[in-house]
Amino acid sequence: MDTPKTLADAIVYFNNPDNALQYLAAKRWPNGVECPYCSAKEPMFLKSRRIWKCRATKCRKQFSVKVGTVLNESPIGLDKWMTTMWMVCNCRNGVSSCEIARDLGISQKTAWFMLHRIREAMQDKTATKLAGEVEVDESFIGGKSRNMHRERRARVITGTGGKDKAIALGMVERGGRVRAMAVDTRRRHELHKQIRQNVQAGSSIFSDELKSYNGLSVDYQHAVINHAIEYANGNVHTNTMENFWSLVKRQLNGTYISVEPFHLFRYLDEQAFRYNGRKLTDAERFAIVCTQVTGRRLTWNRLTGKDAVKG
Repeated sequence: MDTPKTLADAIVYFNNPDNALQYLAAKRWPNGVECPYCSAKEPMFLKSRRIWKCRATKCRKQFSVKVGTVLNESPIGLDKWMTTMWMVCNCRNGVSSCEIARDLGISQKTAWFMLHRIREAMQDKTATKLAGEVEVDESFIGGKSRNMHRERRARVITGTGGKDKAIALGMVERGGRVRAMAVDTRRRHELHKQIRQNVQAGSSIFSDELKSYNGLSVDYQHAVINHAIEYANGNVHTNTMENFWSLVKRQLNGTYISVEPFHLFRYLDEQAFRYNGRKLTDAERFAIVCTQVTGRRLTWNRLTGKDAVKG
């Protein structure tokens, strides 16, 4: 069988452990397998155990394709890993850990950990800034007060609007990529810092009338749309960014249901990855994630914040 093109193909193809190993190894080491410890070329392959052994005299270490990746030290087989990665990359509204647990026969806790490790590989860590016409907008992420029990509403909702919600900031290059991140505040210093880090100077920026955006005209061509009057005025609008927020909230409200603010940035990275790869095929998006698993390790302690508590 050729490399898979659909989910059904992927399940059958990666159920063969040799296919899964060869596919991931080819994406991780496009120029040939090398030792992750000393970078020596052409290690010895131990076929019975599907691992390699470094030939370098001073190394001689054994390693699997998982070493040094987000899959590091995972007892879960590559067949389940690859199927989960395919689903996360290509399900428009995401896929829940409960669904993964039922489909693969693993615990929900394990599936949740796997999903977050895959999101780590989906992060865009390129230094390339957005340019051209860029829309900027922020959004509040959190439950609606009318859906809460009155006792919870009285305890959680202490102000109006988004006072008690998490804040996400997004920037989208019209016809191109999107960047989204969780921020602590909508104040000017925070928004300006993020915009300058992610948008090339001299670009055209379109935003709403939030006063925190004032002052961007120093480095950018800044145009403002007043949503109290209209949603678009010719070329001035933030409708593209609003469309991305609708995808994010459909994902959070319909699939993940409950997301802690501590993990919000990971869910934003996931949706941004799918949005940026919207013109690619399912197989192409999957291949990109497979090439990005290297050098990105997410431990349970770091994921759950236990490292920060110890520090």
